[in-house]
Formats: sequence, C-alpha cells, structure tokens
Amino acid sequence: MKKRDLKRFLAINSFLIFSGIFLLSGCSEPTKTLNKQVKYPQLIVNPETVRLGVAKLKGTNIVFSGSGFEPGDSIFIKLLNVAADEKRVDLPIAFADVENDGTFNAKVGTLTKVSDFLRAKIGSNEKMENIIIITGPPMPVGIYRARAISMLSDREAECTLEVKGPSLIDRIKDWIGVKLGKIVKK
Repeated sequence: MKKRDLKRFLAINSFLIFSGIFLLSGCSEPTKTLNKQVKYPQLIVNPETVRLGVAKLKGTNIVFSGSGFEPGDSIFIKLLNVAADEKRVDLPIAFADVENDGTFNAKVGTLTKVSDFLRAKIGSNEKMENIIIITGPPMPVGIYRARAISMLSDREAECTLEVKGPSLIDRIKDWIGVKLGKIVKK
C-alpha cells in the first residue's frame, strides 16, 4: 500500500470511528416512570444520572416528576447536602405547579445547571452569543438526594440523582467548545 493511500485509509477510518463515538454518546438511557398504583407522594428524575461535561449538561433535560400531591399546590425541588465552600447546603433547583391529577413535572433550567451544577456563569461574547464562563470546579460528583417539598401541605417525596464527572467524549466536546469560543475558562 502506498504512503498516500495509507494516509487516506487512516483518515477515513479515524473519521468513521469519531463519528460513531459522537453518535453513541448521544444515546439516552431509559426513562423512569411514576407508579400509577401509588397514592402517597412520590418523586422520580429523568435522567437518573447526569454528567458534568459543560456541553453535555447544558443539553441535558433534567426533569423531576411527581404524583400524590394536592391539585393547585406548588412544589420546590431541592438537592440535599451539597458541598459548597467548606459547608453543606440544600440547593433549590426546580419549581412546578401541581396539576389537577396531583402530578407535576419540574424542569431544571439552564441557569441552574450552569450556576449550581457547573458552578459557572453565563455571559456573552463579541458576537452577542451566550457563552459559559468556567470560573472554578463543578459540584462534587456523587449520589444526591432530591426532595420535593409541598408549599401548602406537609407532603414530601425523595429520589436520588447521580452526578458523574465528564466522560472522555464530554471532554472532547468541551475542548471543541473552547476552541469555538462557546466555553471560556478563567
């Protein structure tokens, strides 16, 4: 095989391998559903595991769902016992109104994911595009308890959310984000 043909072969195979990795990294995990038979308050989160890669977390829809609450009530979701500046705090991360059937869906917003999970800031570049400014390390990895708290009654429910560090693919995506000016490290 000629040197030119070998380079072309390696370039095509490298492209196919990286394309496959990026496609597979986008696969989602199965979603958890509420148990319709249960009448007491319950809470689930989808996905159950999130990664702290900047691009990955920003694009991940984290949704807490619950049932067994009073219709018309409001629910706050907190992550419990999160390490922050040498102490432990409860982070309020989502809010929702309870529907007529006693269920709710509370989506974690982009600002919360950036400021509380990544411990970063949202800014803008010269083109007035939103960018993420990394100012320090993200929240510690671990398994966190999340609690749904009713505002009108004493009803509460809990579930767990696993927070993992960024994968190799996440690190590559973030590196590309830095090169494109979408992520700034300070």
